[in-house]
Amino acid sequence: MLYKVGELAKATGLTVRTLHHYDHVGLVRPSGRTYSGHRLYDEPDVRRLYEVLALRQLGLPLEDIGAALAGTSGLGELLERHREHLDRQLVAMRTLHAHLTTMLSTLGEQAGVTDFLALIREVTTVNETVRQYFSETQLAELAERRSRLGDQEDVQRKWQDLIPRVQRAVETGTDPASAEGRELGREWMSLLEAFHGGDPGLRDSLYRMQAENSAEIQHQHGGPSPEQVDFIRRATQG
Repeated sequence: MLYKVGELAKATGLTVRTLHHYDHVGLVRPSGRTYSGHRLYDEPDVRRLYEVLALRQLGLPLEDIGAALAGTSGLGELLERHREHLDRQLVAMRTLHAHLTTMLSTLGEQAGVTDFLALIREVTTVNETVRQYFSETQLAELAERRSRLGDQEDVQRKWQDLIPRVQRAVETGTDPASAEGRELGREWMSLLEAFHGGDPGLRDSLYRMQAENSAEIQHQHGGPSPEQVDFIRRATQG
């Protein structure tokens, strides 16, 4: 069975212009022509059109589709590249969803443009140092956890209370293995758990960032110092 371009367009829901474009770029060329020069598509042409549309639906660009169908590029390789692209899109969507959740829970109905601008700066600006240690997927997970936990100021207040108490224990020579030392260690690890959620990858990235930037972190945030970290390590041993 042969289809004229208008008939094929109607049957597939495509536009004549799209079919003309596919012909022009060499993706789906009609096998025949009428005496007056009109395009005629046969069954192999229709199957080829289906293959193009299927790959297009997956999000592959037209030039990659042509390479795949011509056999000059492996379809598996193209699909893997497309999956990686979708992974990045999913991470972006997860991060955006978490940020919007934070905005909805933080801003009141009377919030003005200035409030929105301040919050946008807060939730979209990630310190470049942090990006060196956490992948985009991990940053998305952290943003989601932040939206679920809600009040981050409460967590910050707990750190601001705990770090000086650990420092006093260090200065007064408190035995990390004592009841007081182990309680400080329990509080410390509980706050860290709220950050990494038990994910070993997030935990290791956090520890590595702290170890390699301890002086800067202590200067900007008042701790933890290497001495405090060592105290907690010994307090939580065994």
